[in-house]
Amino acid sequence: MTTTFNTLASQESINKTTQALEGNGFQVEAVENRAEALERIKALIPKGASIHNGGSTTLQEIGYIDYLKSDTHGWNNLHANILSEANPEKQNKLRHESAFSDYYLGSVHALSETGEMVIASNTGSQLPHLVFTSPNIILVVGTQKITPTLESAIRRLEEYVVPLEDKRAMSAYKSHTMNTKTLILHKENPMMGRKVKIILVKEQLGF
Repeated sequence: MTTTFNTLASQESINKTTQALEGNGFQVEAVENRAEALERIKALIPKGASIHNGGSTTLQEIGYIDYLKSDTHGWNNLHANILSEANPEKQNKLRHESAFSDYYLGSVHALSETGEMVIASNTGSQLPHLVFTSPNIILVVGTQKITPTLESAIRRLEEYVVPLEDKRAMSAYKSHTMNTKTLILHKENPMMGRKVKIILVKEQLGF
């Protein structure tokens, strides 16, 4: 397993990536560390907004998950609503409704200096948010995930991320992971009126 996929990007690379992402219709900002990333999230999401997130080591590492659990944010936490519902039928209905959250938060497994983002999924549960249903997307990304090209971004996923996630899954769930679906975000069509925000963090976060 190569280690070249875990090196923080240079400022030149960050600038190049930012320019390409913005050219593809995404909004981008860079912050110095995980604390700043969390503060930006707090500032971006208004009180009363409905929120949802996928499983994300990055969100855990910046303190977002703990902040959610504190219940001091004033947001409508749809994920918590699902977990607190004991009735299976009602819980399933809440899962479907959560696909239309005002904000969806997560990360990516790789992004390229040419402005594409690569995201893999085992179940596909987060993909509706990312491709269509949520009007506001916030993706927090450590800059070690930046690669020169789309091809190298896919290689990062397959050669670096999947083995690490498989190891984590075996430790946590005693079962192997499955990369059943791979999503590539090439561009965001401005006609859709959605806002896809990428917060680049100059620290190693996630895989």
